[in-house]
Amino acid sequence: MKTDEAKQILREADLLIGEAEVVSAIERMALEITARLGESRPVLICVMNGGLIFSGQLLTRLGFPLEIDYIHATRYGQETRGAQLNWIVRPQLDLSGRTVLLLDDILDEGITLAAIADECRRLGAQEVLMGVLVEKLHLRKVTPGMRADFSGLEVGDRFLFGYGLDYKGYWRNAPGIYAVKGL
Repeated sequence: MKTDEAKQILREADLLIGEAEVVSAIERMALEITARLGESRPVLICVMNGGLIFSGQLLTRLGFPLEIDYIHATRYGQETRGAQLNWIVRPQLDLSGRTVLLLDDILDEGITLAAIADECRRLGAQEVLMGVLVEKLHLRKVTPGMRADFSGLEVGDRFLFGYGLDYKGYWRNAPGIYAVKGL
């Protein structure tokens, strides 16, 4: 994508959720996560690249002992439709007997997060929870009724970018949640 095209995508996009509302959602999630995991010595795993911005802002609001790891697994690359899961980096910490909280930008169909959760269980995690900044509301989940354990914002079924979510690799840095015009 050329720079002019990327700039046009942002200009024409619909701002669905402004930065102040995103920050408020992250603060609320931090309180919920602290209440649930504050005594459990969990491992929080950032799902790269989408979970980077969300995880970084959330982690500074969690005032309890935890360990941080990251994974990089993707179905999208630079595309707008998912394909087979491609593992780039698997968890590095020992997950045996631990509570794991996966942190990602979005729960859409849930295929990627479900596969990552399965891998964490295979590696011995006692419990695997999911925390996402955005949860899309639709009926195409990999498991009917699938929901994140912690979610910041709920949106309709549109193609989103900003705050970690990307459009063809761009605009993860947009300061809010945007929907691509026409998608």
